[in-house]
Amino acid sequence: MTQIIVLPHVELCPEGAVIEAEPGMSICENLVANGVELDHACEMSCACTTCHVVVREGYESLAPAEDTEEDLLDKAWGLEPQSRLGCQALVGDTPLTVEVPRYSINMAKEGHRK
Repeated sequence: MTQIIVLPHVELCPEGAVIEAEPGMSICENLVANGVELDHACEMSCACTTCHVVVREGYESLAPAEDTEEDLLDKAWGLEPQSRLGCQALVGDTPLTVEVPRYSINMAKEGHRK
């Protein structure tokens, strides 16, 4: 198992989270399986940006993003050089630290969730 540290997010995990992730599964799959309800409006099919995360540590260990992911990331709110779609970034053996941006193009998260 590989550790993923999720930095505090006002709605998803106010205290942050440390989870034991399954290598070979995506960041999104691992977070959802461990109770961090990361949005994934397209059901993890790489068709939206709601699972956008910023990989603060361990980014270099991830396989490079494919063109489809790169094209979608261009539309993500708060895009940074270490941004990835959680549904496309597969966890390996290196621990990761991820931050979930406050907003997504699916809905603005201003103190409430649907």
